[in-house]
Amino acid sequence: MNVIIYIVLIVTVIGSGSLVFLFKQGDQRILKFLLAFSGAFLIGITFLKLIPEVFLKPSLFTGLFVLLGFLLQLMLELITEGAEHGHRHAHAENEKVSPFLLLIGLSIHSFLEGMPIVQGFDIKLQHTLVIGVVIHNIPISLTLMSLFLHYGCSRSKAFIYLLVFALMTPLGSLFSNVLNTSLAVSLDTYFNYILAVVIGIFLHVSTSILFETEENHRYNLQKFVTVLIGLGVAFGISLL
Repeated sequence: MNVIIYIVLIVTVIGSGSLVFLFKQGDQRILKFLLAFSGAFLIGITFLKLIPEVFLKPSLFTGLFVLLGFLLQLMLELITEGAEHGHRHAHAENEKVSPFLLLIGLSIHSFLEGMPIVQGFDIKLQHTLVIGVVIHNIPISLTLMSLFLHYGCSRSKAFIYLLVFALMTPLGSLFSNVLNTSLAVSLDTYFNYILAVVIGIFLHVSTSILFETEENHRYNLQKFVTVLIGLGVAFGISLL
């Protein structure tokens, strides 16, 4: 089952990144709708599914790890400048941003998101996380591929970087699975803390998307409806 999940995660990133060639330069309308939907979906599954799950086994440090994830994401954005939530920030023409540093920041982000996808834990929770990451990765991959090309990477080099990014979530999951089978103590002891960190990351990313999707923090009716659809889909997923 994990192999199928890994394939889906990788193909989603590569396929979404490839779509950048179908968009006209500067046409961000579709991306904005994808961002609004993904942000609403992420915050929906976080509040409806992930937070209730992580606080089923209350611990003094659970809330602290949620904050840690939130702050960690804030630190990563010093490198990525918001690419995790699909934003391509404007830079001066002569300003150079290292695609390699961008890749490192996003790879850490993606690796951490994959860590709670561990065999042996709640299957429904795993599937919810996978769906959340897949939907989240669609606008990220579009933006990332666009940025790689914008900062001077050739198409072949940009696709190699994109493939590295695509492998990070499966590698995070694989890392946790290896730990779970090799450690004398079950990973179950630490699972809630890992999930709490990811919740903090999701909260930061989703709120950033919802507040920054449109200039001046305004939503027109279409975007508001898109957000409602994203929340509705998250609610439906949480009932499964």
